[in-house]
Amino acid sequence: MSSANFSSHFLTIAEVAAAMRVSKMTVYRLVKSHAIAAVRVGRSFRVPEEAVNDYIRRATEPATQDQPDDKKDDGKTD
Repeated sequence: MSSANFSSHFLTIAEVAAAMRVSKMTVYRLVKSHAIAAVRVGRSFRVPEEAVNDYIRRATEPATQDQPDDKKDDGKTD
């Protein structure tokens, strides 16, 4: 039998909510929508700390430059 190395630290929903300064319901919604990965343990969830860090990293990334620029100055004046 191989030995797996689990170095991830798991947080409760309440701990994630406190760290992100949002309600527990908001965290449950993020878990339900798969925006944040979570593991179900019995009737509760545990969220890997890295999943929270990944979510925050994705949420704070600047918008991609591939989007069309609707407010581009075309030289016309109103």
